[in-house]
Amino acid sequence: MKKTILLVLAAVTSLALASDFPKGSPPFQDSSTGAMSAAKASGKPVVLIFSAAWCPPCQAMKHDVYPSAEVKAFHDKFVWAYLDIDDPRNEGVASKYGVNGIPHIEFLNAAGKEIGKQVGGVSTEDFAKTLESVLAKAKKS
Repeated sequence: MKKTILLVLAAVTSLALASDFPKGSPPFQDSSTGAMSAAKASGKPVVLIFSAAWCPPCQAMKHDVYPSAEVKAFHDKFVWAYLDIDDPRNEGVASKYGVNGIPHIEFLNAAGKEIGKQVGGVSTEDFAKTLESVLAKAKKS
């Protein structure tokens, strides 16, 4: 019973988080499997963002960085996934990538191979530079 209640709460929280992205945000997937399927179909690299509603740097990135003009130029060049670490469905993938601090962002090529990682919040300009670098790596892999 307790597990069922936790799963229902996680689902409701996940839906609430998914609906509160600022205007101009990238089109976020809500699962790593969905993101990887989309990446394989499109050939685009993946941005897996591990976050939480209670994390101030995560929320700053969510509201200021991802929808910014500098980052918007990269929205259609990647498959984006926003994963709440408090959602039990994300425990396995968070463990797989060694998520210990958030925001934790994994950059993967379309085949799922890691091509970069970022832990901690950064400025819009720095994140745009990271995306540019990751995109170049993805084209080589």
